[in-house]
Amino acid sequence: MSLYQDYADRTAQLIADGVLRAGDKLLSVRQACKTHGLSPITVTQAYHLLESRGLIEARPRSGYFVRARLGSKLPEPEMSHPVGGSTALEVSDFIFQILDSVRDPAIVPLGSSFPDARLYPLDKLGRFLAAAARHLDPLATVTDLPPGNEELRRQLALRYLAHGASVSPQEIVVTSGAMEGLNLCLQALTQPGDLVAIESPTFYAGLQASERLGLKVIEIPSHPREGVSLDALADALRHHPVKACLFMLNYANPTGSRVSDENKRALLELLRKYQVPLIEDDVYAELYFGREAPLCSKAMDTDGLVLHVSSFSKCLAPGYRVGWVAAGRFAKKVQRQKYATSLATAVPMQIALADYLKHGGFDNHLRQLRRQLATQEAQLLAGIEAHFPAGIRLARPDGGYFLWLELPAQVDALRLHKEALAHGISTAPGPIFSAKREFSNYLRLNFGHPATSLQQDALATLGRLIRQATMVSPMACI
Repeated sequence: MSLYQDYADRTAQLIADGVLRAGDKLLSVRQACKTHGLSPITVTQAYHLLESRGLIEARPRSGYFVRARLGSKLPEPEMSHPVGGSTALEVSDFIFQILDSVRDPAIVPLGSSFPDARLYPLDKLGRFLAAAARHLDPLATVTDLPPGNEELRRQLALRYLAHGASVSPQEIVVTSGAMEGLNLCLQALTQPGDLVAIESPTFYAGLQASERLGLKVIEIPSHPREGVSLDALADALRHHPVKACLFMLNYANPTGSRVSDENKRALLELLRKYQVPLIEDDVYAELYFGREAPLCSKAMDTDGLVLHVSSFSKCLAPGYRVGWVAAGRFAKKVQRQKYATSLATAVPMQIALADYLKHGGFDNHLRQLRRQLATQEAQLLAGIEAHFPAGIRLARPDGGYFLWLELPAQVDALRLHKEALAHGISTAPGPIFSAKREFSNYLRLNFGHPATSLQQDALATLGRLIRQATMVSPMACI
């Protein structure tokens, strides 16, 4: 990491920890140079980076000051309160109707599930892929059948080790993306009619997978910043025959919530008590904005109850469709399900990614990606504060690339979605994230795309549509 990036990150951590507060003056460039032994250009670059993240502001002839946290004017949504009881799912047709409407590349992708592919080193990956194809050992078509390429699984085990988790390559099964991983885990753990605990709101793909397998779900309340409610989960486990839990613990889709390290430990202890497996969809874990990665659940998994699912799609290689499951005691079951469904994941893709992890500078790429996403979060928040009317609630995440907004109660998110599409803007309406189509006045917005004038115009249009739905005077704009 360069000196200016390191100094910016250390300053950002002081702001996050509350040591530096809104309105506090930072050291002048000259003072920072003397105190920290840095050059003027290093300090200036660090301050410019912090400005781009929305953390500090320059005041003419006065210096640099910590600015009020973007989004702080907006209160947080409260804990969700899903209707109790299990649910037989009928959501896929409804979800597909929404998703089909946001695939047009001409539409401003605020409702997209994907970040901008230009944030990733696709040219460099392409060179690794070309080399893998040219030098492909014909035997690899057999040796790299499930559980997958040996070197890729070894590289993944090394990354787990770097996050404090001892995971054997033998328990890792390479999959065709995280979505296949989730399906394989559910198939390995459940039978049609079984009950799965999910958080509410939840990523719609988990609902679709559960519906396809004939499962029922019980929705567990979730806080938009702190994640799934352990008290509610404990109550569900006491009173219902839950066969598995399907949760996102790090930067959940759609809320951006992150379960604290302390609560992760408590969650795993609770599941250990009832011997209920956890399928953790963890595709956003590498996209943290602080200096430290969130605690890896596999580091605390003493019983092999965690089936940790992730992929390269969100952090490195969108479109390559390579993911994995670190399946603990269920690795053999997941491996057999892989054989019985898609047989194998594309071999050249696996080899290319293994080589990239060894030689491609993955961690350097991740640092750049995190900084860019943090900057884009600040830009989207600034646009929301500038253009949306009063009555909006949101919880600002510290990772991932989604914002979860609670709109005034009068706003119908599905109607707003249709009106926005007519103006060339996609949104992700709240009901697609619920088994019972709740969250009728919520939106998920994506900050995974660089801010442009089109994005700012789209936010202004969304603000106007929301204002019209609430019949609030434009003078009430925040």
